[in-house]
Amino acid sequence: MKSQGFFLLFLLLQSSLFSGTIKIAVAANVSYAIEDLKKEFYKLHPDTSVSIILGSSGKLTAQINHGAPYHVFMSANMKYPDALYKSKKAVSKPVVYAKGSLALFSVKAQDFSKTLELLKDKKIRKIAVANPKTAPYGIATKEALQNANIYESLKHKFIFGESISQTISYAVSATDIGIVAASSLMSPKMKHYKKGLHWKEIDAKLYTPISQGIVILKEGEKNLEARAFYAFILSAKAKEIFKSYAYSVSGL
Repeated sequence: MKSQGFFLLFLLLQSSLFSGTIKIAVAANVSYAIEDLKKEFYKLHPDTSVSIILGSSGKLTAQINHGAPYHVFMSANMKYPDALYKSKKAVSKPVVYAKGSLALFSVKAQDFSKTLELLKDKKIRKIAVANPKTAPYGIATKEALQNANIYESLKHKFIFGESISQTISYAVSATDIGIVAASSLMSPKMKHYKKGLHWKEIDAKLYTPISQGIVILKEGEKNLEARAFYAFILSAKAKEIFKSYAYSVSGL
């Protein structure tokens, strides 16, 4: 009976390794895909609870540097994971899990054949853009507008969102148009807006590819569930989900 009791205790301890809560810091642009990703992960690990902390990559990095107990970080670019790895706040070398893209978006029908020149129209008084100081999509936006030689002439129209999710909120409710993550337009709440009528992707040649990086943080170094989530994000199934949200991925 004692041996049976020890065996049951052993099974209980083993199952408890995969029955806790893991905290995942996630860049705001992934907020539209993260629920589908969680659903697929739960099919593999039904006893694990995934807590998602959303924010701009810059702010999440600052929180991590100040001791926030996150296990995994999914950034909107490679800059922040690289910095965390170099400072030993991350224990895995940063790798790309997906590449994001930019899109022009307006709740009102627009003549998107003008592409970025549309932003110079007098009827466009306010433009929602992500803040390049805190959001990688903001950096890409600034680069695209500079390469199109229209950044300086448009600066007075900008309404800055601290993250790409805040930027899409501004584009919907407070501005005439916005430059947003194309992934946001694949979400259930945004799918009724039509490509070519309400939105159009921005020429990817105008900005550096938005390579989004993932790392296991120090807090998750010995956490099997955190490592399982990390592995899932790099899996073929996760890549299929990212692709359905307008990200480009390798290996599919």
